[in-house]
Amino acid sequence: MSEERRPSRQEGREGRGERVVTAADRRLPVASAGKEFLRKAFPDHWSFLLGELALYSLLMLVLTGVWLTFFFHPDMTERPYTGSYVPLRGTFTTEAYASVLHISFDVRGGLLVRQVHHWAALVFVAAIGVHLLRVFFTGAFRRPREVNWTIGVTLFLLSLLEGFCGYSLPDDLLSGTGLRTSQGIVLSIPVIGTYLSFFLFGGQFPGHEIIPRLYAVHILLVPGVLLALVGAHLTFVVHHKHTQWAEPGRTNSNVIGKPLFPQYTAKSAGLFLILSGLLAAMAALFQVNPVWSFGPYRADQVSLDAQPDWYVGYLEGALRLMPAWETDVAGHTVVWDVLLPGVVLPAVLFLVLYAYPFFERWLTGPRPEQHLCDRPRNQPTRTALGAAAVSAYAVLLLTGGQDVLAYLFRLPVEFLTLTLRTALFVVPFLTYHLTKRACLGLQAADRRRILDGGRTGEVRRTAGGGYEEAHTLLSREEAYRILVRDTPRPRAEGTEAWRWFHRHRLRNALSRWYFGKSVQMPATAWEKRRIEVVRAAPGEVPGQGDE
Repeated sequence: MSEERRPSRQEGREGRGERVVTAADRRLPVASAGKEFLRKAFPDHWSFLLGELALYSLLMLVLTGVWLTFFFHPDMTERPYTGSYVPLRGTFTTEAYASVLHISFDVRGGLLVRQVHHWAALVFVAAIGVHLLRVFFTGAFRRPREVNWTIGVTLFLLSLLEGFCGYSLPDDLLSGTGLRTSQGIVLSIPVIGTYLSFFLFGGQFPGHEIIPRLYAVHILLVPGVLLALVGAHLTFVVHHKHTQWAEPGRTNSNVIGKPLFPQYTAKSAGLFLILSGLLAAMAALFQVNPVWSFGPYRADQVSLDAQPDWYVGYLEGALRLMPAWETDVAGHTVVWDVLLPGVVLPAVLFLVLYAYPFFERWLTGPRPEQHLCDRPRNQPTRTALGAAAVSAYAVLLLTGGQDVLAYLFRLPVEFLTLTLRTALFVVPFLTYHLTKRACLGLQAADRRRILDGGRTGEVRRTAGGGYEEAHTLLSREEAYRILVRDTPRPRAEGTEAWRWFHRHRLRNALSRWYFGKSVQMPATAWEKRRIEVVRAAPGEVPGQGDE
C-alpha cells in the first residue's frame, strides 16, 4: 500500500494565500503593477526631499487636526469664562475661544498637540514654497510637467487659505484683527465688495457665522481638495518619472536612482520620523500662538504688535507700504491703498506663477521633453528673476513688522516707511543684475576649469623662474556636469530680410533678452555629439541612455 502525504496546515495556508493573490491578479494586474511600481527609480539628492517634507507635514496636520476636532467647538455664542485660566475668569468669551483654552490647559497633552499642529502648518507652507523655488530654479516645470507645476501652485494657494482659516479659528484678539483686515480687503473690491462681505460673514462684521464657516472650510473643503491634488501630483510624478541632475550615465531618456522599495522607502520613513520628532521638540520647547495672552476678540480693540504668520506677512507689508489713494468713480469709492496691495498684488503673483512655464515655452519655441535639471547658473535670466522676486517678498515681509522695527531701533515710522518703499524697487533691481552677473561669472569659471583643469593647491616654479599654480584635469563627473546643459537659442522667426512685415518682434526681443547672454563651453566635436545624444528626448536617438 502506498501512503499519500497530507499537506501540512502551513502549506494549506500558503496555498490559500497564493490562490487569493492569483485570483486577484487575474482580474486586476496587482502583482505586475505592484512589482513595477515598487521598483521605480528615485534619484538620490537632498533637494528632492523638499516635496516629501511638505507631504509628511500634511500627514502630521491631518493626525493632529483629527485629534483637535474632538475638543474644539466652533461656536460664537458668548458666555462668561469659567475655566482653569484664572486671569480670564468671568470675561465674556466665545465658545470657540473657551474651547481653545480648554485644550491648552485642561486636556492632557492638549497644548503639545495644538502647538505641533501649528508648527506643522508653518513647515507645510514653507516646504511647499521652497519646493516650488527648487522646481523653478532647476527648470523642472518644463515640458512635460507644466500641468504638475500648475497643480503645485494650486497646492501652495490652498495651503495659504488653509493656514489662514486655521489661524482665525481661536477667535482671539490677534486672529480677530486678521479677520478684520481680510474683511477690509473684501470691502475694497469695487461694486461687489459689500455684497461679498455680507455673504462671507453672514451679516455685519463679525457676526455669528464666520467661525463655523471657516471651521467647515478648514476641516472639510480645503483638506479634501488638498488630498485629491496631492494624489494627482504624485501620480504625475510617477508617470513622468523624476527629474535628475546631469551625471555620467544619466541622460534625458533614463532615470537612475534607488528603487522605491526597500531603499527609498526606508530613507523616506526615516525622514518622516525625524520630522515628527523635530515638530514635537519644537512644540515642547518653543511657544507659538499663546491665545490666552492676547485675550478674546473685541471689535473695538486691536492687538498691539499684531503680526500675521509669515506666509501672509507680505500682504501685511504691502498694505502698510501703499500710500493713501482713493478715487470716486460713478458714485463708488475705489480704495486703491487697499485694493492694489490686498487684491491685485496676490492675484498678479499667482497669475504669473501659473503662466510662467507657458511664457518660457513661448520664448523658446517647440522643444523636446526635458528631464535633466538645469543648474541655476546656466539660466541666468530665470535665476535672476527668481532672486529678484524673493528679495521683493523679503522687503514686504520685513515691512509687515514695521511698527515693531521702529520701536526696537527707535526710528520714526515715517522714515522707515519711506526707506522700505524705496527698497521695494531698488532691492529687486539690484538683486536681478547682481544675480545675473554672478551666474555669468560662474559660467566663466566653469569654462576656465574645463580649459585649465581643477586647482590642486600646489605652486610650481616655471622654467623662466616664475611661479604658477598647478592644475589637474577635471574628473569625468565634473566635466559631464558642466558640459551637459540646456542652451536654447534666441528666437528669430519672422525677421527674414525678404519679409515686408517682420512678425513676432516682441517675442524675439524678449527671447534675446532671456537667452542672449551665455558663456560658451569649450567642447570638441565628439563631445558636442555626445551632448546631443544625452539631451535628446526619449525615442529620438537610437541607443540613447548608453554612455
